[in-house]
Amino acid sequence: MATVQQSNERVVVVHPLFVRISHWINAFAIIVMIGSGWRIYNNVPIFSWLVFPEWATLGGDPEITYKLNKDVGFSNALLWHFAAMWLFFINGLIALIYLYASGRLQRKWLPIRLTDFFHDFREAAQLRLPHNDITVYNAVQKISYVGVILAAILMVLSGLAIWKPVQFHTLTWLFFGFQGARLVHFLGMSAIVLFLAVHITLSLLVPKTLVAMTKGTVRVRSRETPPMRTGGQS
Repeated sequence: MATVQQSNERVVVVHPLFVRISHWINAFAIIVMIGSGWRIYNNVPIFSWLVFPEWATLGGDPEITYKLNKDVGFSNALLWHFAAMWLFFINGLIALIYLYASGRLQRKWLPIRLTDFFHDFREAAQLRLPHNDITVYNAVQKISYVGVILAAILMVLSGLAIWKPVQFHTLTWLFFGFQGARLVHFLGMSAIVLFLAVHITLSLLVPKTLVAMTKGTVRVRSRETPPMRTGGQS
């Protein structure tokens, strides 16, 4: 963490440029994958009672795409999905390598202690978790970020089993077949959507976290001495 002194304030550098760029690239890719994935799901729903509204999906106007391609946007959705998937995979892999090589992952995300998690979870549930130092993650944030990465890895593996069930037959077998891989893919998507909902909500509740991820820096009063363990960055 770097700081620049300015009169009675200090400018805290929270996120370097690379982190900010990779974050927004991933955000774009995930939104495209979710929207196109919902259109793909609607083509053959796993659950008959669950169909995503057309306005929330990505694949083009059903009437126009049917006239052009004789489907209701399924083919377009696949193209969007695969394009975003490769963008997410390459950008995410480079970002993980950077986070590990720079030591940022170890400093900000580890270690995760269960006692800290239960304490911070209780504090968050009672709206008492402090947000003074956004450069430090609390235990709830740590486990949610690690969890969403694990969910993304599971999404990649189950996606490969769905995309190439014959070529990756061992992977498909591990998911108990094609439909099992679809179910895992759906559950992984649900976990990521839940994470995004919480992530965006916290960013709106603590706007300086959004400023930090956009500008890279935030201003705090020089006399502030925020606690060093719990933080509020979403």
